[in-house]
Amino acid sequence: MAYIKIKLSNNGKKAFQVLMENLKISINEAQKLIDKKRLFCDGILVEEKNEILNGLVELIVYENNPKGVEIVFENEDFAILEKESGILSHPNGRHCKYSLSDEIWHLWGKEACVAHRLDKETSGLILVAKNKKAQIDLKALFEKKLVQKEYLALANGKIEENFIIDKAINLAKNYDDVKTRMQICKEGKQAITEFEILEYFPKINATLLLCKPLTGRQHQIRVHLFYKNHKILGDPLYGLEKKDIEKILDDKMDIEERIKLSGAKRLCLHSYRLKFNYNGENFDIFSKKGMEKILAAF
Repeated sequence: MAYIKIKLSNNGKKAFQVLMENLKISINEAQKLIDKKRLFCDGILVEEKNEILNGLVELIVYENNPKGVEIVFENEDFAILEKESGILSHPNGRHCKYSLSDEIWHLWGKEACVAHRLDKETSGLILVAKNKKAQIDLKALFEKKLVQKEYLALANGKIEENFIIDKAINLAKNYDDVKTRMQICKEGKQAITEFEILEYFPKINATLLLCKPLTGRQHQIRVHLFYKNHKILGDPLYGLEKKDIEKILDDKMDIEERIKLSGAKRLCLHSYRLKFNYNGENFDIFSKKGMEKILAAF
């Protein structure tokens, strides 16, 4: 998604009136655009909705840049997509050139949005609400833990038996650390994950696991496996030094170096299954590309 500036016609009216007339939107929608710091007059940010605008008025908007995405399931209220690794679920700022939102808004308009998020490096199933009511209902299902989620993960080393980890998680307290990194800590929020062994690959000394998070903490599966000393192959955050983490996150590390440091060219974590009841109907959706996506990381 490219953020661009467009010119708006101006006849010396108040900021909110200029937006309402040019974009055919409500006063509340106009206020939101001003609050998001999107409106400029002669290059100066407009911060008050009642400010009289005299000069060149410009608005920062985002222009969809769809590249194509696989739709696994769709009905009138929601869709389930296959997200690729390396793609943001939602744009994270004006310098973001592409995210899953490009596909979502291109297909279903600006009311559509993801009902939950996957980390940028995680691939697989993601649920998209196609209207505001579905958005409220689906997000409520996640908040109430009524969505069963399963992931495939390729973890370093040979794991001998199934296990459960019940360890609280919170943001790392070391202010010199990478700001998005999480850690196990007693003061954190409860996090429980079940792990089931699917297969061991001796050539790469890695175990394929079916992971069932019973809570929904950020980086939960990644942190729990790192705690267990079986980090996920390709993880750019856990088990690496800060300088290497920043190099990966800034896309300044080549593939060969990343494989050498982290074990794979991408995070080997894939959203494999979503199971839930929506308006009295049961849905149980599986990804058909789990192993294909993970094994392509080598």
